[in-house]
Amino acid sequence: MPSCAQVQDARRTSCSHCVAVSVGGIVIGLRTSNAEFSRLLEQRYGHFVAPSGRPDFEFELELAQSFSEERLDDDVRVWSEAGTWFFERGDFRAQWNPRTRRGSMLHLPSPYAVDAVLRITHTLLLGDRGGFLLHACSAIRHGRAFLFTGVSGAGKTTIARLAPPGVALLTDEVSYVCRMHDSYRAYGTPFAGELATIGENKRAPVATLFLLDKASENRIEPVAPPDAVRALLRNTLFFAQQPELVERLFKNACHFVEHVPVQRLYFVPNASVWELIQ
Repeated sequence: MPSCAQVQDARRTSCSHCVAVSVGGIVIGLRTSNAEFSRLLEQRYGHFVAPSGRPDFEFELELAQSFSEERLDDDVRVWSEAGTWFFERGDFRAQWNPRTRRGSMLHLPSPYAVDAVLRITHTLLLGDRGGFLLHACSAIRHGRAFLFTGVSGAGKTTIARLAPPGVALLTDEVSYVCRMHDSYRAYGTPFAGELATIGENKRAPVATLFLLDKASENRIEPVAPPDAVRALLRNTLFFAQQPELVERLFKNACHFVEHVPVQRLYFVPNASVWELIQ
């Protein structure tokens, strides 16, 4: 089995296909010599596939026929050495150098492995820019974005299903939040949850982050800043464990809470809840 280092420069001069995936204004090229897998990626990322051109970053993909079965259930591991990031899970091995803007990936023939590498890469890029990926549904209404987060079963997918006409669903699973000076913008993502539908490729300024709780009536209550920071950190996607990155994530969460209202949304699981979201 070839190593990631061998994959990085392999077959670039031969026939290859590049699927450029644009999320949050960042274009990541996925280059593969396998035409069938390239078509699969194009179908998977749909309207998030950018026109041909030079991507901001690029991964060279190599399909593996198999990995050790005893490692297929491994959790994600992310670490850096000498400026290069390494990502591993049971179904892929990847490396990425932010300076050269190049990376490589050895993976099983499934788009889920590619999804994981894209998410990890974006968390690292967003951390440097004051943003984050959040386990949250997000949607645009009247030109403003609303985020809905909570523990599994809190109602993220339910809120998405209940959205009235005119609401643009950005995602039901992973929200992309980018800092713009002292405000924030939410972008659509192709990372779908239970709805199994990618979000709309749109963006809008973030108006409110709602912490979800199902209840017998619809109501909104304020959340104290310390509780808001804890809830935000609990639901933020974060893979690397370096102390400086953990500190940066904490500072980013504090800044977000200082500049975006965080409220608890108690709701009855029917369309009436959207009367409170304005």
